[in-house]
Amino acid sequence: MLRPVSLLFLFAPLALLSTGTPDAPAQSPEPAKVEPKKGIDRTSATRKRLLKDFGGSEEGEEAVMLGLAWLTQMQKDDGRWVYDGNRTGDTAPATGMAVLAFLGAGQSHKEGRYKQTVQAGLDWLVKNLDQNGHFKGAPDMYGQGIATVALCEAYGMTQDTALKEAAQRAVDYIQKGQGGNGSWGYQAGGVGDTSIVGWQVQALHAGQLAGLSVDERAIKKAVTFLNAAGAGQNKAAYGYGDSNGAAPATSLTAIGLLCRYYIDGWRSTNTGFAEGAKGLLNRVPKPDPAGKFSPQIDLYYYYYATQVVRFHGGDLWKDWNEGAKNADGTRKGGMPDWLLSIQNRTRADRGSWSGDVGHIGQGCGRLGTTCMCLLTLEVYYRYTPEGNENTPKKQ
Repeated sequence: MLRPVSLLFLFAPLALLSTGTPDAPAQSPEPAKVEPKKGIDRTSATRKRLLKDFGGSEEGEEAVMLGLAWLTQMQKDDGRWVYDGNRTGDTAPATGMAVLAFLGAGQSHKEGRYKQTVQAGLDWLVKNLDQNGHFKGAPDMYGQGIATVALCEAYGMTQDTALKEAAQRAVDYIQKGQGGNGSWGYQAGGVGDTSIVGWQVQALHAGQLAGLSVDERAIKKAVTFLNAAGAGQNKAAYGYGDSNGAAPATSLTAIGLLCRYYIDGWRSTNTGFAEGAKGLLNRVPKPDPAGKFSPQIDLYYYYYATQVVRFHGGDLWKDWNEGAKNADGTRKGGMPDWLLSIQNRTRADRGSWSGDVGHIGQGCGRLGTTCMCLLTLEVYYRYTPEGNENTPKKQ
């Protein structure tokens, strides 16, 4: 187990597409209204406190710094990043993902050692945002959502007025592009699936936290879609375009649960959230009897699932983060141990991760996989789990 501190996703396989008729939407509580806040707090003091409270480690922070250093080497002269998978034309989401990895570690264009790197990335995103709020280099709504999250978080962290108008324009494009059933399709205005919805919800949530204008009607419509995509009385599992095929411990279930947390007020006291989070532990990272982790990882699942279990908190989070408790009360394994064990430490790619075996690796290559690993390792302090009764209290 790591030493405690002392102080993505993306392209869902076509096989998941279901043409069945969704269940009738269940009655859902009125979405919890998120009042606009004056920014996103990722100051050094806050990050250190949350890292300690939620079981982070010095080794994990070192891995994040190594990954960010590698990302600086991958940035192009004009400020963008480019995926090395089969989606090399998706420059907006590639740049958005990389910027998010820096922002997640508290590195903005105003604070931190990577100010110039982040500024160049943000400048590229703003320059490549058209008057309608659509990013050039974002061929679908996945890319739009990812790049929008980056602008919203950068604005939320710094309240830099130079970013506000662009971030709002990108948010407005997402809101106007919502489909009639509350989902988002590959193209603006179309209907789509839980996978695409995940990034749009993250963008709207980041916009809310940053204090931007987010239309409550868009939130309510998204909740209507989640009701249709959720299976069973408790809506603890989610399908692709409807509830058909919904099952515990799938990527779509992790995405649906995170969306519920962000826009529907679900917390660990909600039966569906608690049931769904517990089910995610069916795929908890664990070493083999020799103490070795599998070198293969599916970040499409683990990026979302890690956030859900972290927000649930309690023993579920300890099992996920530190490993299941042994008979003697000790814990071994967990998500950060796994990610650190497969991080590249050779000279050529030091700090990066090889493309994973799922959709991230295929579409986004080493660059996208590294960004998603970093965001997963930053889960301790990226967002504060407000309203969660399992949040540790300061003694």
